[in-house]
Amino acid sequence: MPDAATIYSDVPDNDTMGGRMLRARDAAGMTINELARRLGVQVSTVQAWENDRSQPRANRLSMLAGVLEVSLSWLLHGVGSGPTDEGRDEVYQSISLQLDRLRRLQRETAKVTAQIERDMRRLTPEA
Repeated sequence: MPDAATIYSDVPDNDTMGGRMLRARDAAGMTINELARRLGVQVSTVQAWENDRSQPRANRLSMLAGVLEVSLSWLLHGVGSGPTDEGRDEVYQSISLQLDRLRRLQRETAKVTAQIERDMRRLTPEA
């Protein structure tokens, strides 16, 4: 997390507060229902925040920043610690490993299937 001396030297995120909330929620892999439940508000309230029709009160802003793992200054003004793609990288790596495993299993299955077919041909009497 940047310190106070470097926080304002970064290029600000010029999106609206609602847009930043939506992106942070997506980066956290959280549905709007999950976020509303964790904050103790209605889904329609979170929708209004994300659509810039209203803004959360100070106590909810603080909770929101904590739940979304972003700094309050980023949420309010677009400067500071925003969402990271670390979670996304971990998910990608996990999916890649699962796909490799699936390919290995597919090759093994093909080998076993071929062996069973050979064995079946040997046991079947020729007409």
